Amino acid sequence: FSPGLLVVAGSFAAFRLLNRGLERLGPPPPPARRNRWKWRNIWTSLAHSVLSGGGALAGLSPCRFYLHPEMSNDLVGTHPPGAHSLVAVSVGYFIEDFVDMLCNQKLHQSWELLFHHSVVIICFGIAVLLHQYVGFALVALLVEINSIFLHLRQILLMANLVHTTCYRLNSLINLGTYVVFRIATLAWMTRWLFLNRHNVPPATYAVGTVGMAIMTPMNIILFYRLLRSDFLK
Repeated sequence: FSPGLLVVAGSFAAFRLLNRGLERLGPPPPPARRNRWKWRNIWTSLAHSVLSGGGALAGLSPCRFYLHPEMSNDLVGTHPPGAHSLVAVSVGYFIEDFVDMLCNQKLHQSWELLFHHSVVIICFGIAVLLHQYVGFALVALLVEINSIFLHLRQILLMANLVHTTCYRLNSLINLGTYVVFRIATLAWMTRWLFLNRHNVPPATYAVGTVGMAIMTPMNIILFYRLLRSDFLK
């Protein structure tokens, strides 16, 4: 039994417990009480983003992966200590979030995120099970730095704090980190995958290519929605 799968299972259980115990830490504000499960879901997602995004940023010293693309393979010393466990923890979270949405939200409202999570679970699952491309997956987790501000935006919206300075400031940071940590990171990953296509097994290359082909337009569309909602109205 793979130790990585034990980490995935433990992560799933931990995020599930966090989700269930959030209201004991403090009730949601009155505007959010009509959708309590969503309030818990966003805070659980925020906890994962802080953990995984912060861990990825700490594990990737400046330009380390960008200068050493051999980190994509599980060679001795090529990826930071704890990187494999961090990716496994993220798989556990995405499975938990998938189940949470499936149980509490209508399919027509959540299909985009369910689809996104399915792609991430498959791609990260390969890294966890095969102990390969862990560094590549760690770079992908840099996206979670932007997710911190995406989740904060949702929390502020649910708390009816959209007309505050805090919301405006978060919107600016959210858009800036979106470009740096989401669009630029995914563009670099797509470029790396293309340049190293001869060194990646065909099946893995196909999964990676399909994953990038799905994620890139989804993120461009989300960027436009954020821009239109927060700045173009």
